[in-house]
Amino acid sequence: MFLKSFPHVGRGLLKDRKGNLSIVAALVLPVGLAAAGMAIDLSKMVASKAALQNAADAAALAAASALAREEITTEQATALATDFVKGQMANHLDAPDTDEDPFDFGTCTNVDVQQQTTTGTAKKYTVKVSTCYDVDYSTLSALMGRTSGRVAVSSTTQSSTESKNALSMYLVLDRSGSMAEYTSTVSGSYQCRYGRRTTTCYTYYDKITALRMAATNLMDQLKKADPDRIFVRTAAVSYNSAMQTPVNLAWSVDNTKTYISRLVADGGTDSGLAFKTAYNAVGASSEDTLHMEKNGQVPSKYIVFMTDGDNNYTSADTETKKWCDAARQAGIEVYSVAFMAPSRGQALLSYCATSSAHYFKAEDADDLNAAFKYIGERATATATRLTQ
Repeated sequence: MFLKSFPHVGRGLLKDRKGNLSIVAALVLPVGLAAAGMAIDLSKMVASKAALQNAADAAALAAASALAREEITTEQATALATDFVKGQMANHLDAPDTDEDPFDFGTCTNVDVQQQTTTGTAKKYTVKVSTCYDVDYSTLSALMGRTSGRVAVSSTTQSSTESKNALSMYLVLDRSGSMAEYTSTVSGSYQCRYGRRTTTCYTYYDKITALRMAATNLMDQLKKADPDRIFVRTAAVSYNSAMQTPVNLAWSVDNTKTYISRLVADGGTDSGLAFKTAYNAVGASSEDTLHMEKNGQVPSKYIVFMTDGDNNYTSADTETKKWCDAARQAGIEVYSVAFMAPSRGQALLSYCATSSAHYFKAEDADDLNAAFKYIGERATATATRLTQ
């Protein structure tokens, strides 16, 4: 009735847009705040889960590695993994309020360690680390009644006290006449006289003695890694201007050590046939069969190639490179050691090495021993792998 009596007033009310924005804002603002809060919290959740996964992976790997090295017990592995999670997450935690305790990962972390005996006395460990973290939501989400959310992850790692895997290793060793030369490495000392004066004189290792020592130490490393003679097969061949009779691949390192101990220096240098012999023996399918029957593994295959000089003929370089190429294509790892060798010998061994990390330039007996020791460490490295 009022509007009919005053039609201009009704039209004015209908046309008046004042206050519409406030109504829209009142409806939209809570939704926008909630969306913004969810976006912030989702980002925090994703970052926290990634950090937590990295912490769980690192904890499982640390515990499994220590178990494989037989440094800790299975009970100690549980404590180690839990502490590792705490340490890894320390920099990621939200700073607690003064009246709030920090998040306790000890109550949220479970470590399961399984141990089993595999072949011989070797042990296999499976370490599973499960952990969680409560992520505090943003103030925007808190206004909507949501204060925190939990993220949870797990990681499983396996390790073993046995060798990284079964392996077959063939040594190709130079015993040419130049191996009788002396190195700069002191082997001993004695009192000597020069006229009326007494002084200290020194003796030095010759190269063939240094080679025998370094190669023997390598064999000892392999024996220590495989005391039950289940995973490691070794052999050796020496050469000068011709190839000498090799010792065949066998489960024991004893025959190879005996062969090494009898090396003497004389003659020229031709590495072609010796390297070919090593390639044919290590690369034979029968090696795979023997390992599968003994330890159930496909072996890693290595050739350790050493020289102190140049081949007498460049044709021998060509022949050697051909078999080095064949070894590379067959997946055989070639470690090469140039022992006080001239440039052409160095170039040949650098070419034959599987990678630059497989090539060693030894300038004295200590360098030679260090190179062979490194090869042994890489061949017998303990396996620790993240499974999930």
